[in-house]
Amino acid sequence: MSERSPKPPRQERWDRRMELPLAVASAAYLAGYAVRVLARDHLPRLGVDLCVGVVLGSWAVFVADYAVRLRLSGLRAFRFVRTHLLDTVVLILPLLRPVRMVALYDRIQRRRGQPRLSLYARVMVYSGLSVSLLGFTAALTVYHHEADAPGATIVTFGDSVWWACATLATVGYGDVAPVTPVGRVVAVGLMACGLALLGAVTGSFSSWLIQAFTREDEKPAGGSGDGEGPRGNSPGAS
Repeated sequence: MSERSPKPPRQERWDRRMELPLAVASAAYLAGYAVRVLARDHLPRLGVDLCVGVVLGSWAVFVADYAVRLRLSGLRAFRFVRTHLLDTVVLILPLLRPVRMVALYDRIQRRRGQPRLSLYARVMVYSGLSVSLLGFTAALTVYHHEADAPGATIVTFGDSVWWACATLATVGYGDVAPVTPVGRVVAVGLMACGLALLGAVTGSFSSWLIQAFTREDEKPAGGSGDGEGPRGNSPGAS
């Protein structure tokens, strides 16, 4: 079991204080990496160095935040890693860092004490945001490593975006596919994320439909007078 213990007050304050900086660092990482990959043939050397500095600087923010939280938690390193597995994975895998921006959206939704959207709507919105960010970042990563590889079929960013969409949807047309080790590792991760996130959206939408139709079936017939609705033969939604 990896049940989390209550956070110390100092860690709670630190987490609240770092919400916006971490979201900004995630956006800066994505912007810096995107400019470096997409404009690599047009950037001067100074521009390339600046993009690399932005990417490394954003990663340094994540490392510093992780170290401070480990210190404030009072937990041993192994237990902290075990109870903060997602944060550890985001720290190690650059592909997942932009997903931290979804956490900021969740906090904005809860500013007035309760979410503005229903549970099903939140699941679909968060899954949609995560899929979009993951797909775009994966397309950048694959294009970065595949464009100049021998025998590559992904030679433009458009090819990479098309491949990412087909992979996330688990369609797998096979017209374009990564040939480098990095590209194939990204492909495996994107397949897993696509199955999980799109499954969550489909499941939430199906549950919402069932709940909506159940409420309609349980409504009493309008204008019945005696307050008793027909049993087992409700009028439906039309």
